[in-house]
Amino acid sequence: MRLRTLLIWLAVVPTVAMGVQVLIGSSRLLRESQHLSEDVVAGRRTGTPLYQLMIKMQAERAITAASWSGSPVSATELRSRRADTDRAVAAFLRSSDPGQVHEDGARHHLQEVERRLAGLSARRERADARHGGPGDTVDWYTGVIHEAIRSYEDFSHVDDGGLTQERASLVSLFSASEVVAREDSILALSGPSRRLTAAQFTEFIEAVGASDYLYDTIAPELTAGDRRALERILASDAWKTKSRVERAVISEHRDAPFGVVLPYGIREWRTAYDALAARLNTFNESGLRELLGHADDRAAQLDRQVAVLVAASATALLLVVVVVAFTTRSVLRRLKSLHDRTVTVAEETLPDIVARLRRGQTVGPEALPQPQGEQDEVGRISDAFARVVTVSVEGHRKLADERQGFGMFASGIASRTGNLVSRQLALTEHLQDTFGQDEALLADLMRSDQLTVGMRRQIENLLILAGGEIPDPHTDPMRVADLLREAAAEVEDFRRIDRHALDEISVEPGAVSRLSHLLAELLDNATRFSPPASRVDIRSELVADGLCIEVEDRGPRVTGRRYEEMNGRLHSAPPYSVLARNANRLGLFVVGHLADQLGARVTLRRSVFGGTAAVVIVPGQHLVDTHKRGPLPEPAPKPASAWRPAEERRPEAVPRQGAADREDGTAPIASGLPRRRREEPVGGARSAVAGAAPRGTEGLCARPALPERVPQTHMAEQLREPRAAAPAGQDAATPEEVADAWADYEDSTRQAELELRQDQS
Repeated sequence: MRLRTLLIWLAVVPTVAMGVQVLIGSSRLLRESQHLSEDVVAGRRTGTPLYQLMIKMQAERAITAASWSGSPVSATELRSRRADTDRAVAAFLRSSDPGQVHEDGARHHLQEVERRLAGLSARRERADARHGGPGDTVDWYTGVIHEAIRSYEDFSHVDDGGLTQERASLVSLFSASEVVAREDSILALSGPSRRLTAAQFTEFIEAVGASDYLYDTIAPELTAGDRRALERILASDAWKTKSRVERAVISEHRDAPFGVVLPYGIREWRTAYDALAARLNTFNESGLRELLGHADDRAAQLDRQVAVLVAASATALLLVVVVVAFTTRSVLRRLKSLHDRTVTVAEETLPDIVARLRRGQTVGPEALPQPQGEQDEVGRISDAFARVVTVSVEGHRKLADERQGFGMFASGIASRTGNLVSRQLALTEHLQDTFGQDEALLADLMRSDQLTVGMRRQIENLLILAGGEIPDPHTDPMRVADLLREAAAEVEDFRRIDRHALDEISVEPGAVSRLSHLLAELLDNATRFSPPASRVDIRSELVADGLCIEVEDRGPRVTGRRYEEMNGRLHSAPPYSVLARNANRLGLFVVGHLADQLGARVTLRRSVFGGTAAVVIVPGQHLVDTHKRGPLPEPAPKPASAWRPAEERRPEAVPRQGAADREDGTAPIASGLPRRRREEPVGGARSAVAGAAPRGTEGLCARPALPERVPQTHMAEQLREPRAAAPAGQDAATPEEVADAWADYEDSTRQAELELRQDQS
């Protein structure tokens, strides 16, 4: 993943996360505010009528218990209490809507209250008919009141500590008031006889302990005003009378055979409880109204908090987006600047500097990127990269100096070795001129001459790989046919080469030696890596891009990967380490160097014969039309007695011609050495300098192909030295002696051609 994408993600992810967090927080607060507002509405509609129902049910429970136990209760009072309960039930059912309550627990308890109230009439009829026991009737009323109190416990679960604590305290007050009301109902069951069953007495004792515990634990949790109001109730005369009656019942009761007999002091309970119940109900109703008011205020506060949160979050989010966008853009801009600088240095500046160093040019410090001394991370990376480039360039400078020094060293060795080769060639020419009449010796001398030429080519290869060039001494264009003949003459096994050339195209003088050397390397590879009895073809033809010269052999099959490797050698200048690993296969590297100098393109591929075909495309800028420049001038005949320099007094051999070399287009004539013994084959030849046959040979078959080598014609300038002096002890020949030797050589050559003609006929 790109760094730009990572930075964009780094900017987008926190922004989106913050936006989602704001959305979730705002939604939660809005939902709480909405629920709380709905709970307040439901509390006002249901909570207050439900509490009034609780009070009326407590009163009806007490009077029903008293009536069941035989206490003097008038029918009018009983009907009045029941009528009050009916009105409270109607008000509750009219305002109650369990579907509007969000909490499942509260909804269930309200539905349970409604279900129990549906059986109120039946319960009253059973009480009037005295069906069942009084405890069952009292427990039924207690169950309705218990479900009502539990609905307050689960009425709302808003995440607000203050409201939760206030609701819990109010439910505790309701429970404490219900415990005191249950005490009243239990005492009402004692009736005029003041007698309770053991279970009823135990329940009374438990209710007394529960009420004392509840009021003791509730007081510290109330607000200061509510705590003072409760303390006034607990310090009132009615509460004191209640407490005194409870102590009297606990301490002064008397066990009887059929239950527990209560003391006479319980008669004070009714007056004290009526006064205490009125104050407790007022206190509880006040707490319920305060709770609903606080919930309403809290809902409004939540609405304001949501508005403030949304506004603040939107502002913060906008600020974050601006900061992140600015930071990301700044970082991306600086990274882009760093990227552009490094890419420019890596792809343009550094390769150009390395190329200049390889060419031996000087590179000043102004061409290198300079550290700016920046303090930020990106700037330090840029400075570090600049220092790395400086170190790299310094390493390449040292390497270029070493390469140039090694090139000069190799050139010096090649020059000194070339001097020895030149002296060897001079000696061979002298021997050929002196002992040319002996055919066997002449064949050996020509083979020595050919091997020496190959040695010179290897020395020139060393010069080329060392970075030097082969100067071309030619002053006139050379026909392609002559060029192919000259290249073939450089190869030891030249007899296997079939040439097919174009006469109407010539090569400019400045490219003759390099192109001839290039083709000689390809031909040498073709003859060495193909079967000894196979032929090697070299042909040329004009193409759209210039001159195409193809060298095709019938060597072993080569894989496609191997061709890719060899073509890579042709198109890249290898370091000395690669040359060292391929010391026995330097021909392709030499071809690649020469192709670069000529601007030519060399490609190796599989031939139709299964061998290898080397295709050389010579640019048209190196070609000259043979007809436009006119025919080559005929050499002037010289008398036999005239003295000529060593370069000119060479025997003119008739070169072997292919179909493309002959003007009449006839088939090529087989070549061979004249009357040489087979056990002494001649592997060398000398490059031709003229295409005309010697005088007196017209009408005869072509003489054996003995291509002439013109000394130092395509030799590197560093290797070209003055002619070595004649060996010590050798007498210098007079011009007359040289002319006589040359005439004897020509007579022997004509005689050999006549004998060869007779053998072929």
